[in-house]
Amino acid sequence: MSLLTDIERNHEQLISIRRDIHAHPELAFQEQRTSALVAKRLTELGLEVHTGLGKTGVVGVLRAGSGTRSIGLRADMDALPMPENNQFAHCSKHPGKMHGCGHDGHTTMLLGAAEYLAAHRNFDGVVNFIFQPAEEGGNGGARAMIEDGLFERFPCDVIYGMHNLPGVSTGVFGFRSGPTMASSNRFDIVINGVGGHAAQPNKTVDPILIAAEMVQSLQSLITRNKNPIDTAVLSVTQIHAGDAYNVIPGQAVIRGTVRTYSVAVLDLMEKNMRRIVTKLSEAHGATGELHFVRSYPPLNNCPEETAFAADLAESIFGADRVDRATPQHMGSEDFSFYLEKVPGSFLFIGNGHGDHRMDTYAGMGPCELHNSNYDFNDALLPIGATYWCKLVEARLTAKTGS
Repeated sequence: MSLLTDIERNHEQLISIRRDIHAHPELAFQEQRTSALVAKRLTELGLEVHTGLGKTGVVGVLRAGSGTRSIGLRADMDALPMPENNQFAHCSKHPGKMHGCGHDGHTTMLLGAAEYLAAHRNFDGVVNFIFQPAEEGGNGGARAMIEDGLFERFPCDVIYGMHNLPGVSTGVFGFRSGPTMASSNRFDIVINGVGGHAAQPNKTVDPILIAAEMVQSLQSLITRNKNPIDTAVLSVTQIHAGDAYNVIPGQAVIRGTVRTYSVAVLDLMEKNMRRIVTKLSEAHGATGELHFVRSYPPLNNCPEETAFAADLAESIFGADRVDRATPQHMGSEDFSFYLEKVPGSFLFIGNGHGDHRMDTYAGMGPCELHNSNYDFNDALLPIGATYWCKLVEARLTAKTGS
């Protein structure tokens, strides 16, 4: 009996777990119920279970043989602060909270792998099942777990993560070596001028005028300051100033995000943003301050581990279900913190084109991540779990066949 067939026998159980998690979404660092569910299941499977890492994170440790090599497999658990429009039976029971990114599925796939590996132990070494809180919204659950001693307590020679990808055929795996996802950074610019009567602008230093010029000047960093072959995004997403029709305010605030694939380009962007904010404000007789926060670093996949992971997927599922050049993504992922410490790879699995939906959304095309109509494709549960099991057995050379 193949590994996939064996895991498929528990497909209905996995669906039940996934939908239970979906119906009870919890936000970053609030994943108490989800963590308890994960810890209980891992304990039932006979794993060594550790809770409370990064506040609500869980690590399950499984050992086989006498080997000391180790591998980390990570799934994220948190939901998003957004409404759910779905009407199916497992839709969110908590208004304003939704599993709109598939973390319910990621968690369940890893639990499915833990069940099979605990029963068969066809490997020689240590598997660390890492269930992480707070991936969404720049909260940095990965960073919190690392700061709590994740890799000191649970050493990993390599680490892998997996994320579903809507719009890609169900079960098609995507890999990319090197820069794969962008850094995530946010900024606040405060311009302090001199307020006054709107009918007497000559007696003011208008921060709105400065803000308008500054928004345009910041875009010159993309087109004129960096090397054209280096990718970066600078998006102004908020401008706040004033409360009345006839009053020029004394202050304007500009907010937004910067994304890059390298720290060197990020350093350049921040340096030149400070120059523009300071000097342009001074040129108008005002003062300007830049508050720049680096949330997630760029995600850079290890070439060797990515090739290993892609070769394995091809050997299991066939070359037609493996994309070795999945497009880069300007979105961010805090799995990047792990890859700064340990070699590994972050891979993708196709969530389908919407045809897995049995309600009114079915047939309307792919429902994107962070969309109120999104739902994880349950057909992926045994496929993802099978891949994790094969990866462990291949990376920690199996003792026996299955």
